[in-house]
Order: sequence, then C-alpha cells, then structure tokens
Amino acid sequence: MTFKGRTVIAFILLAMFASSIMTLTIVNPSVFSAAGKEGVTDVKSGLTSKDYTKLATTYQLIESKFLNEVDHEKIVNGAINGMLSTLDDPFTVYMDQKEAKQFDENITSSFQGIGAEVTSSDDGKVTIVSPIKGSPAEKAGLHANDVIVSVNGEKLEGLTLNQAIMKIRGPKGTQAKIEIIRAGTPEPIQVIVVRDDIDVETVIAEMLPNNIGKIEIRQFSSNTAKRFKDELKNLEDKGMKGLIIDVRNDPGGLLSAVVEIVEPFVPKGKAIVQIENRKGEREETPSQGTGKPYPVTVLINKGSASASEILAGALHDSAGSKLIGENSFGKGTVQVTFEKEMGDGSNIKMTVYKWLTPAGTWIHKKGIAPDMAVDQPGFFKAAPLTKKATLKPDTTSDDVKNLQIMLQGLGLSPDRTDGYFSDKTAQAVKAFQRMNSLPVTGEVDTETATKLEKAILAAIRDPKNDLQLKAAVQQVQDAIAKK
Repeated sequence: MTFKGRTVIAFILLAMFASSIMTLTIVNPSVFSAAGKEGVTDVKSGLTSKDYTKLATTYQLIESKFLNEVDHEKIVNGAINGMLSTLDDPFTVYMDQKEAKQFDENITSSFQGIGAEVTSSDDGKVTIVSPIKGSPAEKAGLHANDVIVSVNGEKLEGLTLNQAIMKIRGPKGTQAKIEIIRAGTPEPIQVIVVRDDIDVETVIAEMLPNNIGKIEIRQFSSNTAKRFKDELKNLEDKGMKGLIIDVRNDPGGLLSAVVEIVEPFVPKGKAIVQIENRKGEREETPSQGTGKPYPVTVLINKGSASASEILAGALHDSAGSKLIGENSFGKGTVQVTFEKEMGDGSNIKMTVYKWLTPAGTWIHKKGIAPDMAVDQPGFFKAAPLTKKATLKPDTTSDDVKNLQIMLQGLGLSPDRTDGYFSDKTAQAVKAFQRMNSLPVTGEVDTETATKLEKAILAAIRDPKNDLQLKAAVQQVQDAIAKK
C-alpha cells in the first residue's frame, strides 16, 4: 500500500514509484565538521557531537587501518542499512541508486521478471506475498507464503530484501532456478522460472450469467482507478444487478487508487480507512460517495495484501459487503519514501503509519477473516514436482504425493494421496500419458511432469473449478433475490 501516492511494500519487478511526503533530515559529511561542543545536540539531526565523532572515527579507522582497501560507498551504505536493521521492521529498507531507480521505473509500463511480489518475514526470510496472475511465477507453481531460499544456487540468507530482489530479477528468457520452502512440505522444492515480459494490465472485467458483474483487480497502480471506473460503468450500462470484486492474489499498491475505487460504494461521511501515527493520533478518510443500489461481494485469499485489504475492510465495514474466500495476508503498516531527502538518487522506505479498517481494526499479521470461508480444491495448492528423478511405482515421496493430488484434480482417480506410488497411481499416469500423446510408461519423467503441471494450471484457471467464485456468485444471487 502507499500513502497518498507513496509505496508500501517491495515488489519483484512490480510497478512502483515514490516521492517523499515528510521531511527527514539525513546527516551528510559536512555536518561532521560543523559539530560543536561534546554533548551538544544538533537540532536537525538529533545527534550529539559525540555521536558524530564516533561515526567519523569508525569510518576513518576502517579507511586507514583495515587490512584491505575499502569501498567508500559500500561502507556508507552499510552504515545506513545497519541503522535501519535495528528497527526490526522488514518494510523499512535502504535502496542505493541502482535499486532506487529500479524501484521507481515501472509504475505504468510492462516490465521483465518472474512476476511475483515478495516481502521479508520477521525472521528475515524472503517470502512470496503473491504471484501475478498469468506470470511466469504463477505458471511455475509458486504460491503465496512460499519462502525463497536461493536463486540459481546463491543463498538469500543475510541479504537485504532489495539485494534479494536484485538476485531474482533478470532479463526476458533467462532462467531463475528458485529453491523454496513451503509449509507442509518437509524438503525444499526447486522451481525453474523463465523470466518474461510481465503485463501490467491491472483490471479485468466480465459479465457473468444473470447479469452479475465481476471485476478483478490485480494490483493498485496509477491507472487502476480509471480502468476500474471505465469497466464498472460499462457493466452498469449493460444492466448489471450485482458485482463481485476479486482481489485474490492482489499484493496492493497505491492508497490513492484504492480510495478512489472504493469511494462510490461507500455512502458520504462513512470512513474508508483510518491512518494512525506514532503518537496514536488517527485520521479518517471519509467518503464523498453515494453508495450503490446493487449488492457487492469481495473475493479475498491469503495473497490479498495491503491496499487489497483496505478495499475489503472498507466495503465490509462501511458498505455492508460480504467477504468470501480465505483469510487475507495481514499487511497493516504504511511506508513513506524519502528520495529527495537523500539527495543522491538513493532512497529510504520507512514505516511511518499503521492503517486500520473503518471499524478501527488493525489487521497487521492477522489479516481479514472472510464472512464465508471457502477453500479451493486441493490441487490448487499442489507443489510443483522437483523433476530431480523419474517417479516410479513402489516408491514413496512428497513428489509422488503432489503427483497424486494433481491426478485426482484432473479426474484420473489414483487410489490414494499419501505419497506411495501404487499400481492405481501408475494406471492414472498412463491414462494421462495417453490423453496427451506421451509414451505410455506409467512413470513420470520430466516431459510428463511438465505437461501435468500445465494441465493443472489450466484446471486452476477454469472458472468451473473455482469454488470461491461459485460461492460469491451464489451470495450475490441470494442478495439480488432479497431486494
């Protein structure tokens, strides 16, 4: 989420931009020479002359005494990172000039990468918030809450979030061999993602049967509110009787965009969101809207974060909308960027506020619970096969377990899903191979595994398998019938 046009969370090649809304005084080299008597505090920085002396002395000792020659910029950047790391906040980060430029450059255009958004967990692990729909990350089977351990053999442990993102980034056509840890899977999983152009189309709309409109928001970028308004008007002009807003796997974006989208649905005077500063002072964003005459339902899941959660909370608390799906991600803080204050093209993104729903709930690390919890079929969460070795009958492994879940999802009915490669599992594999013009061996080599994963992805995208969407449609139909 961003506050008044400022960004909130780190993206892997996801569209973002930033500029400061507050004044933050940063110590610069000239200040060291200007320090006065020991113990006297510099009003602008809050540092004493003793503080300045310690910092300058440390640098001078490193520069003049350390065994090897040192890089001035690397030491200064390290000092800034060190200060920020003491805050124990994964969302407060420093970006050098190169990182800051990449952070700024892609807010409205397509870009290249794997198409997933990440954050840093409390213990410093790089964790996926959500893959972008249709992206290489989604196609490769990456899920929300997967922990990225390494990229192309390089461990991410000990890196800042931006340094980790730089490892994951790369030009179109290059491979990122990503090792992940997934809850419920004891062994790390290797996933190969081929980087590609990522489409930043943020709003997808369609009219479902019975004049129920559906608008999917994939992220909240600078053009999202306008796109949403255009698609909403188009649906309303066609006689829409109810609306489903789908923010599943939407990692968030600009607060200004979500406020503009939500406002027409919330009656005038009711709150859209509350912002709270370090003193506990709160400021509401009241709606100037009129409300809508038709029912609105919101689809959320564990990949719905930040601005998506603001939308869900606002429509639930202030417009009476029902939430359907899974518990959301739980991102309840607001970051502000300070690029102008740094003065050299580098940037600090710092947590300065928390946000609360209109009812005053802080959802950070807890998420928003749906009114109707609906789980997707098991194959939606099957892990990609490691492809380390051909899977054969009379063996047991997590790969076999995921194979069986996929086969079951495709209607090929293995007799079990406990990871033992039984005769019936082999028969199901043969059936799949026959259907896809593969050698009928009953064993799962790389070619069979790859086609199986593509078939599962197609099944996941098929609306007939989307139990959450079906529940939302039914809820809207019931609401329409009561009017």
